Amino acid sequence: MYRFQHIELLVLLGLIPLLLVLFLLVLRWKKTRIQKIGDPQLVKQLIKRYSPAKFAVKFFLTLAGIAAVILAICNLQKPGERENINRKGVDVMIALDVSKSMLAEDMKPSRLQRARQLVSRLMEKMENDRIGIVLFAGRAYVQMPLTTDHGAAKMYLQNADPDAVPTQGTVIGEALRISNTAFNSKERKFKSIILISDGEDHDPQALQLTKSLAADGVMVNTIGIGSPEGVPLIDRTSNEVKKDAEGNAVITKLNEGELQQLAKETRGIYIHLDDTESAANALKAQLDTIEQKAFSDDTFLHYQSYFQWFLAAGLLLLLLEIFISERKPRRT
Repeated sequence: MYRFQHIELLVLLGLIPLLLVLFLLVLRWKKTRIQKIGDPQLVKQLIKRYSPAKFAVKFFLTLAGIAAVILAICNLQKPGERENINRKGVDVMIALDVSKSMLAEDMKPSRLQRARQLVSRLMEKMENDRIGIVLFAGRAYVQMPLTTDHGAAKMYLQNADPDAVPTQGTVIGEALRISNTAFNSKERKFKSIILISDGEDHDPQALQLTKSLAADGVMVNTIGIGSPEGVPLIDRTSNEVKKDAEGNAVITKLNEGELQQLAKETRGIYIHLDDTESAANALKAQLDTIEQKAFSDDTFLHYQSYFQWFLAAGLLLLLLEIFISERKPRRT
């Protein structure tokens, strides 16, 4: 089955009808100008060597050339042969806190941005593992199910922000529960949840849930983001310090105690994020202690691209347009 590699760029074909409308407007303008010049017979004599047909041919060659170049950019592809690739790895759900407190800048450029950097770096070290993403604040949502397509995972990661979860808060318990539903319930191993949060709001349900997670063979590793001392939370709309009902500055603090206990109850580790690389290495080393399972990844070896044919046709059409004159040949 054929596909366009960059299907989103097909929107550029919308230029074609716009150019066609422009062409019709130019024809109308030319006709109006000719009528305003003066005597029709005199005008006809003055432009006797001008060829409206050639003008139209040049335009449609240009139009076809532009369309061909756009299709070349979109890159039509045909899938090659399938190959079953056997992998050994673990299933990892990344539960990422996207509450507004994660926008605090006690970690530059922000807690959330540092968390994204950590996840992206960790993915590069987990090429044989399946990864899924859960975003949570006042509610938890599966952003991406378990997959070996880490490129797609990174794209989803870039969209992780407070706007992705309309309800604010920090429901760690629900994030853990939603993450656990992504795993195979029949297995009692090969599974881990990486929880990344400032743990600002205490969630008693989270600690209660760890017992069932441990029974299901899920290791919870937690990453603490931010400073225990706390920093004022900035309102992004006004760029001023956010204040409570009593007019006091809202301080957002890292709750390390809860995150540490969650990890301890499930044989995981807690890491306070300071250095992205060392945190990623520590997480990878911990995940390597989990027994790995073998699974088949049915994938395409390659895609055969056809962009060069469209590009060659487009350039040929545009080059041909240059050498066509709008003037009629002289009669001998």
